[in-house]
Amino acid sequence: MLSLHNPFPTTPKPSINLNNSTPPFSTTFKPHFPNTLKPPKPHKPHFTTRTQSLLQYNRKPQLAGETPRVVVITSGKGGVGKTTTTANVGLSLARLGFSVVAVDADVGLRNLDLLLGLENRVNYTLVEVLNGDCRLDQALVRDKRWSNFELLCISKPRSKLPIGFGGKALVWLVDALKSRQEGSPDFIIIDCPAGIDAGFITAITPANEAVLVTTPDITSLRDADRVTGLLECDGIRDIKMIVNRVRTDMIKGEDMMSVLDVQEMLGLSLLGVIPEDSEVIRSTNRGYPLVLNKPPTLAGLAFEQAAWRLVEQDSMKAVMMEEEPKKRGFFSFFGG
Repeated sequence: MLSLHNPFPTTPKPSINLNNSTPPFSTTFKPHFPNTLKPPKPHKPHFTTRTQSLLQYNRKPQLAGETPRVVVITSGKGGVGKTTTTANVGLSLARLGFSVVAVDADVGLRNLDLLLGLENRVNYTLVEVLNGDCRLDQALVRDKRWSNFELLCISKPRSKLPIGFGGKALVWLVDALKSRQEGSPDFIIIDCPAGIDAGFITAITPANEAVLVTTPDITSLRDADRVTGLLECDGIRDIKMIVNRVRTDMIKGEDMMSVLDVQEMLGLSLLGVIPEDSEVIRSTNRGYPLVLNKPPTLAGLAFEQAAWRLVEQDSMKAVMMEEEPKKRGFFSFFGG
């Protein structure tokens, strides 16, 4: 009688422990093969899973609203970081692939060209364009690092403005940028001077959005509240704020107002929170904005995230910071 013989002896299957972190394909089970056959090559498992997004900002943002979006960066109070915000947010937008024109509307004390390192390339200004001494494209200074970023200054230091210069001049500038041959820019960012005088009125006239820069101190908040009312009276409803120079150690020690307190006092949507960073002074003196530093600093990353939210007309939510629990002694049980 013919007997059937299985050359591969049966061996019980390995048991898989669900509590063990080792995957089932890497068990120590070894099957027995006869000497006449070669063992097959080990099969490597093929995974079809795909990582969606490891970072929150690893995709290009979607531009919201009609272009060009005219955004004025203001505060009312001087020294809170308007020009620093304009330089870093403007270059962040350019790095995201959007065309940007930054206008330094501070007539007498312009500083935006210094922060960008373009002070030696400003030959013509908007005043000379209006006087017919040069063309608009000659007054626009293109950044060599990012060709889609351009700077325009209103006037040179120690120069006198014409009597008729005002908000209508900036309205004409926005219309001229819309109709230029190379195309309209995606963003026109206006660096507003300090105060609420004629320079402030001139800067906010063509804008339809505003970014209010403030610091967590009472003097800056009073001026920011006043400026918010003036912007709303001028018809600007889309107002977001950036809280600059935030120190978490002082907030925990109750020596500085938290971002949540600032938002509750002003009642504005929060665009970004910029921590205190000593690298700001270095970048200002070098004419090299924070967002171009490698490796990036905390303040530079915060400016990039604020630019991202500005593109999508988004806002962030302030959270309350936990305070360190106080040590309780023996007399604490008696209210001590």
